[in-house]
Amino acid sequence: MPELPEMENYKRIFEKKLVGRKIEAVEVTREKSINKPVLEFVDAVQGKTLVAVERRAKHLIFKLNSGENLLLHLMLGGLMYIGSDQDSPDRTKQVTISFGNDLLFFIGLRLGYLHLLSNEELEKDFHDLGPEPLSPNFTLEAFDQSIQKKRGALKTTLVNQSFIAGIGNLYSDEICFEAKLLPSRKGNELSVQERSALFHAIQTILNRGLTYGGYIDMPVFKTDNLTGSYDHHCYVYNREGEPCPRCQSSIIRDELSSRKTFYCLQCQK
Repeated sequence: MPELPEMENYKRIFEKKLVGRKIEAVEVTREKSINKPVLEFVDAVQGKTLVAVERRAKHLIFKLNSGENLLLHLMLGGLMYIGSDQDSPDRTKQVTISFGNDLLFFIGLRLGYLHLLSNEELEKDFHDLGPEPLSPNFTLEAFDQSIQKKRGALKTTLVNQSFIAGIGNLYSDEICFEAKLLPSRKGNELSVQERSALFHAIQTILNRGLTYGGYIDMPVFKTDNLTGSYDHHCYVYNREGEPCPRCQSSIIRDELSSRKTFYCLQCQK
């Protein structure tokens, strides 16, 4: 499932390519991917201008000049692509939005969705989300106070969207590796130094994920050479049996709360 760096990568691309442009046509081929009857959805979106693209946690918000919003959650298997019918992926598209010569394809929305919401409905949807970890408001002091109250494993704490918004299975393992902490450690048992290391690891790993365009394995447009590069730069995730980049011990794959988890037993404590 796409996490914060993947969705932020999409956001930055769409800001450059689509903001300020008029939506000329909308095609919906799977009604369950939207929250309105098809004709009502199309009528509300078609002819409007995209004025901004924002991200909250693992969601994207396409803001329309009508004051309404398209809220996207890709969930597992969801992807997006900007291009034409000729160069688009040979995959089923649930929704297609036309910006003239550029088509924005929403692909694999079997579990994901694209909902038309008012600002009030949007705020209600986001009510239980935790802080944004790359926001200036996400401080060491606030994090330190919060993590000390967590009795669960770091892995499950980091992926808890009400604790921190946007981190999932992959980046939680990478963060624990960067902080030299086992994913099974408990937040309330960490020392002051370990809590600080974890906070800074969150910043470092999420920014590293952004630098490499996340791990999604499909380009967002035809000449996109960045998206998905993080897959080749993971420290531990999906690296079972490979040498640890820090100490050369074998990376271990385990399960923690039914989630696959990767770590180095030698240099993570």
